[in-house]
Amino acid sequence: MTPPVPIIEAPQVEYALIAPLLIVSAGAVLGTLLEAVVPRRPRFAVQTVVAFATVVAALVDSLYVYANLKPLGDVGRGQLSTEGAVSVDGPGVLTWAMLSVFALFSLALFAERRLEGGLSAFTGRAADAPGSRGEAEARAARLEHSEVFPLALFAMLGMMVFATANDLLTLFVALEVLSLPLYVLCGLARRRRLLSQEAALKYFLLGAFSSAFFAYGIALAYGYAGGVQLADIDRAVRAEANGQPLLLAAIALMAVGLLFKIGAVPFHAWTPDVYQGSPTPVTAFMAAGTKAAAVVALMRVLYVAFGGAAWDWRPLLVAIAVVTMLVGSLVAIAQTDVKRMLGYSSVAHAGFLLVGVAGAFAASGRISSVSAVLFYLAVYGVASIGAFAIVTLVRDGSGGGGEATHLARWAGLGRKAPIMAGVFALFLLSFAGIPLTSGFIGKMAVFSAALSGGFWPLVVVAVLASAVAAYFYARVIVLMFFTDPVGDGPDVAVPSPLTTVVIAAAAIVTLALGLIPGPALEFARHAGLFVG
Repeated sequence: MTPPVPIIEAPQVEYALIAPLLIVSAGAVLGTLLEAVVPRRPRFAVQTVVAFATVVAALVDSLYVYANLKPLGDVGRGQLSTEGAVSVDGPGVLTWAMLSVFALFSLALFAERRLEGGLSAFTGRAADAPGSRGEAEARAARLEHSEVFPLALFAMLGMMVFATANDLLTLFVALEVLSLPLYVLCGLARRRRLLSQEAALKYFLLGAFSSAFFAYGIALAYGYAGGVQLADIDRAVRAEANGQPLLLAAIALMAVGLLFKIGAVPFHAWTPDVYQGSPTPVTAFMAAGTKAAAVVALMRVLYVAFGGAAWDWRPLLVAIAVVTMLVGSLVAIAQTDVKRMLGYSSVAHAGFLLVGVAGAFAASGRISSVSAVLFYLAVYGVASIGAFAIVTLVRDGSGGGGEATHLARWAGLGRKAPIMAGVFALFLLSFAGIPLTSGFIGKMAVFSAALSGGFWPLVVVAVLASAVAAYFYARVIVLMFFTDPVGDGPDVAVPSPLTTVVIAAAAIVTLALGLIPGPALEFARHAGLFVG
């Protein structure tokens, strides 16, 4: 007698809810296919159009999904999707929209071709050894890599899934999807290729180690809870189902992978080297997008999965926040390269964000606590992209027209290009948290979240670290406006409208959210808490 055939039910996928993910995925795949069918000469322009159209469509659909999320309880909005693998909730979808804006700005810098004599900032043929005959041939033939656009879209897809993953396996896959394209992009600089390749190798090796720690933590969490969904782990934690050492080991190992992506001490060593060596448009994309996705993923894992063990992990998180703020602020003072300085500034901002993360959990009854972290990520990301966009314009004429990243070359920039130097000063003041800038509102929001949770000593340290950070930001401003230039001073390139629009938009947002932050804060507050 033939045994009955088991019925396998098809998974239930809410396609409308995850449409932004599908749009970005389709755009990335289409871009990959275009590499094989479009002739070389028009390929860069075609890839640019496809990438921009994809990101704009994803942004519009993310806002549509966000506006139509269903209320869930008193403080949550959204629901689980794709059999519980993705949480389409307020904070997650708002992060999708934020990442789309970051990607739109960054892709404009990717597409900039006026600064390198009609070519992009990416090498013509990455397989050629630096200084080889093949590299000279590629330069003479005016070759350039258009694959950077689908690579950026794949990285964006990974960031979006990373921010909304509701089980640990999806989280790990998203981590790799966002990381692998960035490893490649970091090594594609047209100038200073050895430094670029060194940055890519460091990022790859350290990223592989952190991913291994993260995967080991997932295995221990599965062994502890018997499941990989965040809600399953939460139930096991609150029921104290198994041994405490196994739980603590799982939290610690997973935190290594997440804190590495954020750039928190002691997992920050890659940040200044990678920021310095990567093509500056890639640095801008990483500084804004990777940090936003990783911070939201960290909050989701800690609050939804390990919220019942907060008394175990919260003291360590506070300690890491303190060390990260101090190391980032103090070491940045000694930097002589503007990209390395912004790298250590990024480390300090990771510490400030962790202040908000600690406070957001402690004050989880207040919707504004989670929204404070989201607001900070938005204003920091926009200012970072604007700052790195200006870095691409300050050129060293005596060195063949490459970027003049040594701070000494920025002396007297305010005399040669006062508007551009003034906008860069605006971004630095925002980083420092000076009033009337968006950075001040962001810091005030996360500090208020920490105060509401009773972490006033942490806020005191954060304020002191902000004062230290203000010193090296002010030093650059003094250098630009009140220091005589070395020789003829730096050359300032005239960009295409793409870079000009990015800088102008970033400056407008930085000022607008500093002067009128209410609507943006209310928009973020409407996101609610995480759904798990």
